[in-house]
Amino acid sequence: MGNHSTIIKDVGQLVEWLAKGEKPAVDWRIGTEHEKFLFHRDSLRPVAYDGDSGVEAMLNALCKVIGDKATPIIEKGKIIGLKDGDGGSVSLEPGGQLELSGAPLLNLHQTCAETGRHLRHMRAVSSALGVGMLGIGFQPKWRRDDISWMPKGRYRIMRNHMPKVGTMGLDMMLRSCTVQVNLDYADEADMRRKFRTSLALQPIATALFANSPFKDGKPSGWLSGRAHVWTDTDNARCGVPSCVFDPHFGYEQWIDYILDVPMYFLHRGEDYVDVAGKSFRDYLSGTLAGFEGEPPQMADFEDHITTAFPEVRLKQYLEMRGADSGSWANICALPAYWVGLLYCDDALAEAEDLVRDIGADDVMAARLSVAKDGLRGKLGSHDVATLAKKTIDIASKGLRNRGIFDDGGDDESGFLQPLRKVIATQKTPAEVMLDLYHGDWAEDIDQVFTSNQY
Repeated sequence: MGNHSTIIKDVGQLVEWLAKGEKPAVDWRIGTEHEKFLFHRDSLRPVAYDGDSGVEAMLNALCKVIGDKATPIIEKGKIIGLKDGDGGSVSLEPGGQLELSGAPLLNLHQTCAETGRHLRHMRAVSSALGVGMLGIGFQPKWRRDDISWMPKGRYRIMRNHMPKVGTMGLDMMLRSCTVQVNLDYADEADMRRKFRTSLALQPIATALFANSPFKDGKPSGWLSGRAHVWTDTDNARCGVPSCVFDPHFGYEQWIDYILDVPMYFLHRGEDYVDVAGKSFRDYLSGTLAGFEGEPPQMADFEDHITTAFPEVRLKQYLEMRGADSGSWANICALPAYWVGLLYCDDALAEAEDLVRDIGADDVMAARLSVAKDGLRGKLGSHDVATLAKKTIDIASKGLRNRGIFDDGGDDESGFLQPLRKVIATQKTPAEVMLDLYHGDWAEDIDQVFTSNQY
């Protein structure tokens, strides 16, 4: 990451920082992140931070289960996460959702094994405390007021700012869960191809993984309530950066975009200073109110870039951010989909051709279309279901071309099986749940917790 205390003197340093993410293909890795809701099994109520079976107790117990290699992450005397000793970490989202940020791994067999190891550790801890874990994109039952805020300084600042800039930012913070994958690039040209292609195809992933059709205890009218919430969280930092579709897009244009994203905070020691809505450009030029003449450090920029929330985000790697959290199999399928499309030259060229006519406005419109209608949505002039099938076929070839086998002789393409099922049945996970809700579940929302827990 470079030296966090380096003073930023000009924009060129920020461009250089992105260029430091470049890696030859042999060094490309796969980093998977997934979030889940915690609930008390007896009452199906949310888990607060404090208490004998609260989040704090869970994180402390998780450290014990992992053993000596676990390192707690502490903020102002409170545990807010841990490093697992294997290159990954467990972190705490605003409403008590727990997230695994996985290690950068070589292949999908390792990625899925990591997910399994984490969920087994979590089950050991949660079952002892009477807590369940729910894999779904949006909280099906609890209202905002039911959920306790977690004790992290940055969340207090975001909580105050969100209602000023959108209607659903607090829902995003408290009531949504995602799965994402982080992938590498070889150079600026490779980054451009992968960024543009994945941003154009992000609505396809949103449709395939749509898994959040309920809100406040009943069907919401959306197949991905999580994706819907993101359409009015804070449009200055979310959505589809149009610059990515510029034929000359590169690191400099991305830095320009990030500098236009309003700030949230500055991290000073254990404190977070509220600068919400202010400009990082002003900070760079020495005119940020309250910090006049104080130059920003690289650590400030590295914090700032994490507060931009587009559907695909470039840091020193590319983050695919468009999917609902879901089943164990889907946590493995999401990285498989994107690795298959982006980590094989032939597959990337085919995927590029598929979306050559797609622009930023098409992707913006498709976000709403797929959030509501899933595979029946539209992306530009394309039917989402048709594009989805084509991309899964391309991803399958991409994964087979990688030729990476497990001990049983299977390649990585098997991890796409949940997506093949979606295409075969023409039903997203959300629609499967809705059928159950109106059928076997007799409209009992509590069944969601039983059927979707890990």
